[in-house]
Amino acid sequence: MTKRVGIAADHGGYPLKVELAPWLKAEGYEVIDLGAHELDPLDDYPDFADAAAQAIVSGQVERAIVFCGSGAGASIAANKVPGVRAAVCHDTYSAHQAVEHDDMNVICIGARVIGGEVARELITAFLSAQLLEGEKYHRRLAKVAAIEKRSIK
Repeated sequence: MTKRVGIAADHGGYPLKVELAPWLKAEGYEVIDLGAHELDPLDDYPDFADAAAQAIVSGQVERAIVFCGSGAGASIAANKVPGVRAAVCHDTYSAHQAVEHDDMNVICIGARVIGGEVARELITAFLSAQLLEGEKYHRRLAKVAAIEKRSIK
């Protein structure tokens, strides 16, 4: 089970991040707060998505949660970092299936799309899921890694 979790949010996701951080700690996770540390209506989601992505690739955290208004911008920005597999998830099936099949390590949640209770369910599904064993999953991940490697040139 994942134990060290990064959380990050821009102004659109900040209230949900503040709401859920104590819950994550109460659930037994070590929560690394990657910002924002105060509500700033002029901040930008790429800064926080990048902080989460860098925490993943450096090994500071095992998984990360990024909150923004829709989740889409954070996902786009986080996926620019090699080794990050981020997706917007607003349903529990996607939240666990993307880990099980695609080894997702960053979940992006739209705080203007869903509320706290649904976010708790998504995060629980995300953090409790593990990559499934099986040749097809590893074959597909190798193909994704090859695309990433080819695109970095």
